[in-house]
Amino acid sequence: MAEKEGGIVKTGHEEGMRMAVALLEEFGLPLGLLPLADVIEVGFVRSTGYMWILQKKKVEHNFKMISKLVSYDTEIRGYIDKKRIKKLKGVKAKELMLWPPVNDITVDSPKIHFKSLAGITKTFPAEAFAAGQ
Repeated sequence: MAEKEGGIVKTGHEEGMRMAVALLEEFGLPLGLLPLADVIEVGFVRSTGYMWILQKKKVEHNFKMISKLVSYDTEIRGYIDKKRIKKLKGVKAKELMLWPPVNDITVDSPKIHFKSLAGITKTFPAEAFAAGQ
């Protein structure tokens, strides 16, 4: 777990959610991008941008504005940067009958782009991922 070395860690749902929201805010990402439940731990290594989130169970969330079902695994990790999360693991978006993993998220206001490992990019209005959506 060398990636976590030197990281700031918050445990418990309330503290973890506060940190997750603060990171989204700081890096210019929509605040509703990570609808989490029963958070165990959130961590962030400022020098590398590595972040991780542990939650008790997998969460599926339907973003109603764009009719998109997204699955968030018990462990979510990636590298957060200004208006971007790259090398993302633990997030999948339903496409027809498949659940391809989302590998890269980039905000280019007013749009947000989701890229899969297969190189497929889907673009949506960033407002669809605002808090409460």
